[in-house]
Amino acid sequence: MLAIPLMMAVHSYAGDKKTTSTGIQFQELSLKDAMAKAKKEHKLIFVDVYTTWCGPCKLLKKNTFPDKTLGEYYNKNFISIAADAEKGEWIKFAEDHRVQGYPTMMILDAEGKEVGRTVGYMPADPLLKFGADTKAKAK
Repeated sequence: MLAIPLMMAVHSYAGDKKTTSTGIQFQELSLKDAMAKAKKEHKLIFVDVYTTWCGPCKLLKKNTFPDKTLGEYYNKNFISIAADAEKGEWIKFAEDHRVQGYPTMMILDAEGKEVGRTVGYMPADPLLKFGADTKAKAK
């Protein structure tokens, strides 16, 4: 008799698992593909320029980017890309955009023109304000 309730409990638990993650959903896209997608979806592009050795970059990834409210806003309004400034096309991107510190977070329009920039670690609320203010100015 115990096996049936136990199986039901396990089944019920498995059915309650949430498969959707919260926070900013970064997409693995080239800049060219992100621009095309931004144009098609009428969005701006959020670029997190980071390095693997950057402590504040790791804190953003751990503490700020997973924030639910921040994720809801950014996922609705931006195509988000995490750009390792020491790999591939992002090396030239960081040079061309004169990135001098990490993390550097930029917002670009669908043509790739920079419309906003902030440097350094910040909690979710100031990053949300940065995104909203930049979006309002870019219109």
